[in-house]
Amino acid sequence: MSTARSVSEEMRAASAGIWDGLHAHPFLRELADGSLPLEKFRFFLEQDNLYLVEYARCLAMGAAKSRDDTELRYFTVDLNQVLDTELPSNRALLARVTEMGAADRGGALGMAPANVAYTSYMHSLALRGGPLEIMAALLPCAWSYVEIAERLAAERTSTHEVYADWIAYFTLPAAVEAVACMRRDVDRLADEGGRGVGAREELVEIFATSSRLERGFWEMAYTLEQWPDLRSN
Repeated sequence: MSTARSVSEEMRAASAGIWDGLHAHPFLRELADGSLPLEKFRFFLEQDNLYLVEYARCLAMGAAKSRDDTELRYFTVDLNQVLDTELPSNRALLARVTEMGAADRGGALGMAPANVAYTSYMHSLALRGGPLEIMAALLPCAWSYVEIAERLAAERTSTHEVYADWIAYFTLPAAVEAVACMRRDVDRLADEGGRGVGAREELVEIFATSSRLERGFWEMAYTLEQWPDLRSN
């Protein structure tokens, strides 16, 4: 007798094709074998730092909308992790690649179009949605990074010290468990809310849209996409 899928499993399965595209993206394939130009990784980190600040703000909005201490704990734990661990780690990696001579392509001058699109979508969900909708919009970021890093770590092809350290960060037990907790919280909230088919379909679409925007973020970093007036040559 088959067991019904949880909401998080359902969301991930519906976005399988999108996530296949994430894993196959040339930014990540080149990061895996160490051939990714440092300037692209620097651009990625600079944009990711800008993104994470807005991601943290959406977590704070989720905390403000929390209906009980369990929901509040979900958002505040993730918020603390972003502010106290992930952003400092990103900034340290950025300092390293800058010292290694990575060219400046204008990534720190302002959010690129794909970053604006992604963070604007998250903010729109944070404003009009409840805790569960906010979780569904934010989950693809953390979950996909852990899944990507675990696959890259299993390949063991990168000899680039900085890229290996980036992969290692997202395979840390704390990062893996954080995503597992996020998934459990999403599933629990969906079950407690007695979500019908229509509501579950909305969550699936929210998750898919954020997943598409994740792919757009990798493409932005790989192509060094930036507003024309902010582009560095």
